[in-house]
Amino acid sequence: MIRGAAMSIAGLIVLAVLANEIRAANWPQFRGPTGLNYTDEKNLPLTWNAKTGENILWKSPLPKSDNPYSSPIVWGDRVFVTCVVNQPLEHHVLCFQVGDGKQLWDVTVPPGPWFLKDLRGGYGAPTPTTDGKNVFVVFGSAVVAALDFDGKIIWRKELEKINFDVAMGGSPILYQDTVILDCDQNGKTSSFIAFDKKSGEIKWEEKRPQVAFAHSTPVIVSVGGKKQMLVSASNAIQGLDPATGKILWWCAAPGDATSPAFGGGLIFSDSGRGGKAVCVDPTGAGDVTKTHLKWTFPQIPEGLSSAIIVGDLIFRTHNPETLRCIKLATGEPVFSERLVGVSTWANPFATPEGNIYFASAGKSFVVKAADKLEVQATNEIGEENRASAAVSDGKIFLRGGKNLYCIGKKL
Repeated sequence: MIRGAAMSIAGLIVLAVLANEIRAANWPQFRGPTGLNYTDEKNLPLTWNAKTGENILWKSPLPKSDNPYSSPIVWGDRVFVTCVVNQPLEHHVLCFQVGDGKQLWDVTVPPGPWFLKDLRGGYGAPTPTTDGKNVFVVFGSAVVAALDFDGKIIWRKELEKINFDVAMGGSPILYQDTVILDCDQNGKTSSFIAFDKKSGEIKWEEKRPQVAFAHSTPVIVSVGGKKQMLVSASNAIQGLDPATGKILWWCAAPGDATSPAFGGGLIFSDSGRGGKAVCVDPTGAGDVTKTHLKWTFPQIPEGLSSAIIVGDLIFRTHNPETLRCIKLATGEPVFSERLVGVSTWANPFATPEGNIYFASAGKSFVVKAADKLEVQATNEIGEENRASAAVSDGKIFLRGGKNLYCIGKKL
């Protein structure tokens, strides 16, 4: 029965992949092409070993970086990573060659106006994004920049309002000709800002005084043939128009630290800091708290990774090193099992075969997307870090505290 369920789930992943128009071989942003951590890559390695070299195609040293939380992205034959140094303050964008890990360039982006007194979140949390021509980066000093694939800075802009809580945690996303950044923050100064990809000029800014700070990254999905930008805000899960930033609907819910999961026409969201979770139907308008809230889950402990939906199951890691599975349709608990050493920061990704990779440069687990815990493999590199994996052309890219790793099947 479990095998049949896994096969059914694998089929649903394929449908989800096709529906979201995943482009093979590229991982252009935080949580992948769709922002939901699905990949169409098949036959990825299940096992790897840093000590023996098993399925480690290459590793490249990274420069010293404080709070190295941002994740790698991949486009074609390039891998991009950001690094920061707190003293003296430096922001770096690095480019590596996919084939052999050779560093192609390291460019410094001048810091912005915000000086952090509290360095828990650091300056380097946001993950870059790319459209295949330019790379768009955000650093916690409140600076946004675009670089071409040769490392030339095309434009650089500083944010005017800098009342963020501890750090800027959200990553930029692309929509049409804009780079969108969630600038939810304190002091009733929250907003969404869309920068023109070519010039960096602000195309629109939607002010949001009704919400406080957030550290999540928005997700753009299709609902009823129209695009929606799903946002985990401080007091609600929201659907926004990605062309204007205007709110289409909202449902009261705790939020701010994790990105929404979307599957089967439903949204799952929890705060990441501990508390209840919600499942919402995104087809409504205005306040949908009483009309489109499908169910609530009473308690998800703290964990700053985000959930993933595979078939009719939601998978979510949280403290203490626990994997929880919930039924998407009903909110019914399926299982809660310890995975000792699993990262509760790194985001998982799912493959068409029905495997879910809870992968990091620390300890990684590959599990079957099924209604009972079935661990396929356990791997450890030993460079504990909060960064999530990138997947491209049969390879997995993991950012460690000291090195960037490329994992793939050796011929």
